[in-house]
Parts: sequence; C-alpha cells; structure tokens
Amino acid sequence: MSDYDLIITGRVVDAERVRENGYVAIRGGLVERIGEGPPPAARARQDFGDAYVMPGAIDAQVHSRSQRGQEDFVWSTRAAAAGGVTTIVDMPYDDGVLICTGERLATKAREAGEQARVDFALYGTVHPDDGPRHIADMVAAGAAAFKFSTFGTHPQRFPRIAPHMLHACFAEIARHGLAAGAHNESDEMVRAAEAAIAGSGITDYRAHGLARPALAEALATAEVYEIGAATGCSAHIVHCSIGRGYEMCQDHRARGHDATIEACIHYLVLDEENDVARLGGKAKINPPIRPRAEVEALWRHLAAGHVTVVSTDHVSWSEDRKTDPVMLNNASGVPGLEVLYALLLDGLLKRGLSPVWAARLLAANPARLFRIGHRKGALEPGRDADIVVMARDPRRYDAGASGNNFVGWSPYQGMALDYRPVATFQRGEMVFDGTRVLAEPGAGRFVTPARALAENGGQ
Repeated sequence: MSDYDLIITGRVVDAERVRENGYVAIRGGLVERIGEGPPPAARARQDFGDAYVMPGAIDAQVHSRSQRGQEDFVWSTRAAAAGGVTTIVDMPYDDGVLICTGERLATKAREAGEQARVDFALYGTVHPDDGPRHIADMVAAGAAAFKFSTFGTHPQRFPRIAPHMLHACFAEIARHGLAAGAHNESDEMVRAAEAAIAGSGITDYRAHGLARPALAEALATAEVYEIGAATGCSAHIVHCSIGRGYEMCQDHRARGHDATIEACIHYLVLDEENDVARLGGKAKINPPIRPRAEVEALWRHLAAGHVTVVSTDHVSWSEDRKTDPVMLNNASGVPGLEVLYALLLDGLLKRGLSPVWAARLLAANPARLFRIGHRKGALEPGRDADIVVMARDPRRYDAGASGNNFVGWSPYQGMALDYRPVATFQRGEMVFDGTRVLAEPGAGRFVTPARALAENGGQ
C-alpha cells in the first residue's frame, strides 16, 4: 500500500515561491508533503503539466443572503467551487436577519452547513441598541471576525455604528483576539454629497462617484484605524478603493498597530470612466469604482506589499435591482466568486508580477486575518488540502454559460482572460472538474478560529 492517497503535480505555487516541477502529496485530506522533482508513489495521481497548482482561495467578503429568495449558500458556494474558492467568509447583513447574537450566528452556521458545497466561516456584527453585549456569545458560536459600518445603509439590515459604540465594540473584540472590520464611508459626508447630487439633476453613472467622494472613504478609514489603535484591536478595512487608504494602513502598521486592508477585485479591474460609464447600475458598488488613476495606484500598492487581502464583496442581486437608469436607485454590489482567481492571476501576470502574490492575497493572508491558519491558507504539511489548478486557456468570460452562477449577469462579462480553474480540490477531494461542480450541498464545513490563535491575536 502506498504512503499517499493522492499526488497532484504541476507548477506548485505557495506564498514564497513557484516550484516549476512540483508536487503536492495528500493523505487523509491534508497536505503531507510538497516538493520538486519526481513525486513519490500514491494511490492516485493527477498530473497538470505546466498549470499552476495553488492554494484554494479564501474569499474574505461574501454576501450569500443579501436578497431573500435569491442566491443563498447553495449557489454562492457552487460559484466558489467553480472559481477555485474553497472557503467563503460570509457577511452578517442577511435580508431580514442581522447576525448580531450568538444564537443567530449558530442558526446561520447550521443552515449554511446544510447547503454549502465548500467550507465557510462567518462574520458577526452588533445592533446599535446592543453594543458589545453579544460579542462574547458570537465568539463562542464560532465567529471568525466582526463587521461594522460607519455608514447607515439600512437601520436594521445594515446599520451605522457610531464612533463611541465602535470604540466599545473594538475593546471587547480585542479581549478575544479577533479582528474588527469596517465598511468605511463617512455617513455625514455621503449624505451631504447625496443631497447635493439630488439637487444637481445628475442621474447617470456619474452620480454614484460624486455622491460618495474619496474623502468620505478616507475620513472613515482614519476613524477605524484610530479606534483600533486606541483599543489594541486588530482593525481591518474591508474594502478600499483609494490609494490614500493603503497609505494610512501602512502608517499605522509602521507604528506597531495591527492594521490590515482589503482590495476587492473590482477596484483592481474596473474603472469609472470606462466600465461604470458602460455598465451603469451593474457597476454600482460601495465604495464606488474609481477613475483609472486610482486603479493603477492600487496596483502599485499591491506590488509594494501594502494590500493585505483581495476579495469579491460578492452579491448576486436580481437583474431588475441593477438596471434602473437612475444610477442611485440601484442596489450596490456585484457577483464575482466564479472569476476572482482568474481575474487576479491574469492581472498579476500581465503586470509581470509573480503568481505568489495570489497565494498570499487570496489564501495565506486571509487565513491569518480570520485566525484559521491552523487549517487553511497554504500548501503546507498539516493544512487542509484545498487546492485550485489554474491552466492557461484564453477565453472571454461568460457568466451565464457555466451554469454555476445564480444570476447570468456580471460586470466582467466578455472580459478576455488567459487563465481559468480546471480543477478545485477540498481536503483532497475534487469538487470541480473544470466544467462541473461535483460537490453536493452539505459537503462544506463550518470553519472557526483556533482558540489559541485567537487569544494571541492570530500571531
């Protein structure tokens, strides 16, 4: 009997290097060995030639339940498997149910576990009336992090948490060693800008960027990092569309604070003057997609190591909620799970950057952020054998063609991409074969932080 259950060969990519003639040896669902050269014997072998064998992505920002009766975990995790995403971290702003108590988080974990095809972790949040009262219970129920908003999108589903309340919540979260993330837009500044735009008569694609100026984002980002510094809490910006935000993050890190920052893939791919002008409501996202100059600034920050995580902020709104000719009437957010890995890898390689950046930004860094690095995020002995194989296969993206997305529209529709996932493995089992998602609902597991890691701030 051979030592290993499965050997996967190809150009093996981890967060530090590319093994051009590499292999991953798997036993019992775990990575047991990685190497270069002739692989050892195994019961089964999958050879992928010169394709990249990479750690499965951890998408740090998914909204599976933003629209009741729409996507849910059965579909979000199907798109994830097809895109090489082996763990999703789901946001707490579900339509009709704010995930703000331990009981609600446990119920969501149970319901998601019945549907999920890949693994999942969960954010918790608070209701403004409760403050930090339920945070300890949500930690006990398995929350991987906490999410707040400095802007009030909806008083019940997506409430604003005022600075004094953020301070109290961050202080409590710090006791548990988890991260506090924030939607970063100044409520007062956005509302004033929205009123000005309403009076101007501008209703087309320009209205959104004008209503949510870059300064509104910068002010809220500074607020979040200062509260993190004051409480000793790990402070995370869940989406940053402006170069100034990454500068602030680096400044706080240089002063010894645990500050992290996330670049959603749309901020690296789309721009206002071309894509938002063309797509209208289908490119409405908060914070807004910025002009091309900001897009290029974000890539410079990425190449300098200033970006912690790349995510999707995935949400599959029904098309009728994204096609109003009055820009500000549309829902905010776009689907992206199926194409996250392909978009990032394509962007890296076209800019002459190593694919190791994808392993860092999509796997290693998110695993640390959510304190799940004991199980996830790397092709290293003892970690779950969560793997995506990215092969060169130039094509134009068609969101409706695969059958793995709940909606058939995408802001990335028609984009030319050189690489795509041809296989996804979860704990050593193939869950996507390049065409079909093989994992059934219920195959995914609820992933929670390691207690020892959380108590030590995830270090």
